[in-house]
Amino acid sequence: MTLDDLQQLLLTNSRNISDEYVRLFHGRGNTYGGYRFLTVDSVDKVLFAVLFDSNEEENAIVSMLHDFLCTEGKWEALVVQQRYLPSSPSTVIAGKLPQDSYAVENGLKYRINFQSAQNIGFFPDMKIGREFIREHSQDKKVLNLFSYTCSFSVVAIEAGAKSVVNVDMNKNVLSIGRENHRLNALDTKNVEFMPYNILKSWSRIRKSGPYDLIIIDPPSFQKGSFAATSDYEKIIRRLHEFAAQECIVLSALNAPELNSEFIKTLFRNNAPEFQFVERLKNVESFPEIEEERSLKNLIFKKIPTT
Repeated sequence: MTLDDLQQLLLTNSRNISDEYVRLFHGRGNTYGGYRFLTVDSVDKVLFAVLFDSNEEENAIVSMLHDFLCTEGKWEALVVQQRYLPSSPSTVIAGKLPQDSYAVENGLKYRINFQSAQNIGFFPDMKIGREFIREHSQDKKVLNLFSYTCSFSVVAIEAGAKSVVNVDMNKNVLSIGRENHRLNALDTKNVEFMPYNILKSWSRIRKSGPYDLIIIDPPSFQKGSFAATSDYEKIIRRLHEFAAQECIVLSALNAPELNSEFIKTLFRNNAPEFQFVERLKNVESFPEIEEERSLKNLIFKKIPTT
């Protein structure tokens, strides 16, 4: 794949864009030869590129994106993030960032910040997972573990969930989560925001249960607080304490080195009352040459006891 091919692909994928968050180019799945280090998104009025590794073509790519921005006239700014550098700095290459930026998905809005941290506040690859939760939340008590900025909570409340408990040890992201509910005119009287370390807060989590729908969406590794290889099992082992009789679990994992069998084995060994139902498909604009290295969203359902 050449730089000209990349530009043509961006042009093709941006022809019918709306305000919705769209991935225009996904090199991370290794389906585009030497461009595994690059992603390009259309986010609100911003063209957003992320470089995951340094590359000799970096300057040429940024120059091409600058020209693309000016030629197409669909965005107000070009932002480039260098994820491979300490603190993952983001730079406004052209234009001016809107005062407020949002990720829009299926008509719902989420506050984002292109210059606050490594992650902007929204994960677009989880779209089908959010759609699943939206479809299964009505009249349900929902537990959202590792809630981050609470996008699962937003879709659940919008779909008529009875209540949602969001748990994340980062108070700042929970504050953004509150704002995300307000952005969508959603009442938070039945929404809890718990700023706790999940692995040390089981009694608090149990209090609002039992839960009909549980989301487990942890980081694959977070220094000092969570490692999927050793800590995911601790959550599965506790499910029986706060799961309702016919509870559904969305168990997510975005660690390329761990396959879906890793999660299935954890359930078989630690929560055998939960039966595997399906693995959700991934968003088409996030192609992956090896499916087991991509995002894994597995659905389990508790088998009712007689």
